[in-house]
Amino acid sequence: MESTNEAARPRDFIREIIDEDNRTGKHAGRVHTRFPPEPNGYLHIGHAKSICLNFGLALEFGGKCNLRFDDTNPTKEDEEYVQSIEEDVRWLGFEWNEQPFYASDYFPQLYDWAVQLIKAGKAYVCDLNAEEMREHRGTLTAPGKNSPFRDRSVEENLDLFARMKAGEFPDGTRTLRAKVDMASPNLNMRDPVLYRILHATHHRTGDQWCIYPMYDYTHGQSDSIERITHSICTLEFENHRPLYDWFIKELGIYAPQQIEFARLNLTYAMMSKRRLLELVREKHVSGWDDPRMLTIRGLRRRGYTPEAMRSFCERIGVAKFNSTIDMLVLENALRDDLNKRAQRAMAVLRPLKVVITNYLEDQVDELEAINNPEDPTIGTRKVPFAREIYIEQDDFREDPPKGFYRLAPGKEVRLRYAYFITCTEAVKDAAGNVTELRCTYDPATRGGNAPDGRKVQGTIHWVSAKHAARAEVRLYDHLFSKPDPDDVPAGQDYRANLNPNSLELLSNVPVEPFLANAKPGDRFQFERQGYFCVDTKDSAPGKLVFNRSVSLKDSWAKQEKAQQGKPQAKKK
Repeated sequence: MESTNEAARPRDFIREIIDEDNRTGKHAGRVHTRFPPEPNGYLHIGHAKSICLNFGLALEFGGKCNLRFDDTNPTKEDEEYVQSIEEDVRWLGFEWNEQPFYASDYFPQLYDWAVQLIKAGKAYVCDLNAEEMREHRGTLTAPGKNSPFRDRSVEENLDLFARMKAGEFPDGTRTLRAKVDMASPNLNMRDPVLYRILHATHHRTGDQWCIYPMYDYTHGQSDSIERITHSICTLEFENHRPLYDWFIKELGIYAPQQIEFARLNLTYAMMSKRRLLELVREKHVSGWDDPRMLTIRGLRRRGYTPEAMRSFCERIGVAKFNSTIDMLVLENALRDDLNKRAQRAMAVLRPLKVVITNYLEDQVDELEAINNPEDPTIGTRKVPFAREIYIEQDDFREDPPKGFYRLAPGKEVRLRYAYFITCTEAVKDAAGNVTELRCTYDPATRGGNAPDGRKVQGTIHWVSAKHAARAEVRLYDHLFSKPDPDDVPAGQDYRANLNPNSLELLSNVPVEPFLANAKPGDRFQFERQGYFCVDTKDSAPGKLVFNRSVSLKDSWAKQEKAQQGKPQAKKK
């Protein structure tokens, strides 16, 4: 990616900090950021915001951005996640400085620094178990109590810590804690744990270690080792910053600057990796790449583009205070991008057969259709037209409400790119359901214009029954039925708000014949229906599967919503 035009971008508070640092020469003009994911799951859209911010700042200021895996918990980490994270970062359009970095590469140095803290009387080995430690920690209004092991001698602490490293003690029996202040109003400063015993195989270091550093201890020192200038993290780490700075000061090492920004919150969505994992394990979704999931993989499979994702992150900006972004902002970013790039096509999702009675049975017309009105350079395509076509069921009303400009008995409409047709008869089954329409067409209106100048208000799409390719279409809605998934009655959790209608499967859908050659990942605008992407997982030769990426803004849908209570105005 090319560097962003700095002058054209709005100056948020982070950029103002960097501007001032560069003005004063604080880092000798350097800007060095990092994106530090834990490789314990797949990235979601909240991580995309952090990726765009950290890598974007490096591009904008001519600096560097590291990709660093904070791999300090071997029980939850896997090389699969490492590879997926690298793939997601590259898909978003970014490249990291040098090779990926790993906190595990710094384990020897982190251990030596822990020994340094012990020797300085700033760390001690504690025998309290997790429950006892919680009891000693205190509350937001009551100070904590010193551990009975807090005053061990330096020599005893060094011996015990070495034996912890040597594997002499079982998991959970001892920890190394920083000696800070058990009466601090900031709970993070009440003698936090630096190391815990964990006999587990690490995905990179194997069984070399059986003690592992905690995130709060690892993070700042890793930033220091990599000479990060601006360590940008989300707002929940604001209360951790005093501890971040305390370690740096006590060790006497290079000091990066931690800056916090508001994390991304979206309506109808969750940004908890733990909960996303629950949805996968409990099979509420088909996997991490389910198009209803706001993981980067799920969004990619649904048809989102990296350009749309970057545009969304730029639109929402960077703030100091938490807020919730309307899902429409994300959807509009995708609409704006796909409107410019997606080829148009016609697909009839819920088909109703139309027989054009005055059209010859063996006649076929090749009509010209525009591929994308936003991009004339990609030209036109030929669309076959024959006696029998399909239209949408919703495009016909036997008893139309006011303002309905589509097909009805005796009413004339325009077929997109084709002709004017007039409905002469509605054929019904024994239950009274309309199963077929009989219509006539005006040959003089080829291309959708009448030589006599008469106008019609309605234009509908169609597909030739004889020539149609067939596809499975998946219509996606929000995974949750409420803007706030946690808005539940007492005794329930977010699962109560799972949307039972978040996925609708349509089979044997007639689509334009050229779509039979569409490749996985190809994106189209189905006219009047929305933007769709060929599924990258389930599509195969002879099996065409489309995922709806996002719907179109439909003014008639608003009219129909206003007609609630009138059966003829309801969508099926």
